[in-house]
Amino acid sequence: METVNVNTKAVLLLNASYVPLKRVTIRDAVDLMMRGVVDAVSGVAARLRTPGMVFEVPSVVRLRYYVNVPQRGAVWSRRSVLARDGYTCVYCSAKVGDKHNGRIVKRSDFTVDHLTPRSRGGGDTWSNTACACYWCNHRKADRTPHEAGLRLLWEPKRPRTNYLVIDGDIPDEWKVYIEV
Repeated sequence: METVNVNTKAVLLLNASYVPLKRVTIRDAVDLMMRGVVDAVSGVAARLRTPGMVFEVPSVVRLRYYVNVPQRGAVWSRRSVLARDGYTCVYCSAKVGDKHNGRIVKRSDFTVDHLTPRSRGGGDTWSNTACACYWCNHRKADRTPHEAGLRLLWEPKRPRTNYLVIDGDIPDEWKVYIEV
């Protein structure tokens, strides 16, 4: 059998209504297909070869029956805050690819800033955290934005739903179903 790391490559799982639910491993996608729970939608994530046949694992699969997923709101995480704000600084509006301080801004130049610093009791909450570029976050330091002379360009709020956070290259087949 051809060597494919079925635990690291991903397949997009859609609800019966074509709403993205989550990423699953190739192994889980094959399991769902063998049990008749999902149908192939598009693309090829991997080709599994046996001596007698080639089995193509689709890049996108859809559940045959609708699963009700209650909207619990988004779970706070560093990655989710950066995704919510679109890797845009809440103070200077610098974005990935912009020039800032004579250099091109990269994703790694963004941090999560606590509006009320943790040292003053500010927690990891949606309304207390925002995406900030390294330079603005360094300028703000252990102060509130007002004390540092910085103005918020928008008010950080809790998103209505969870984000499907995906790193790396996104397969073209997925782009139809997720917001990039």
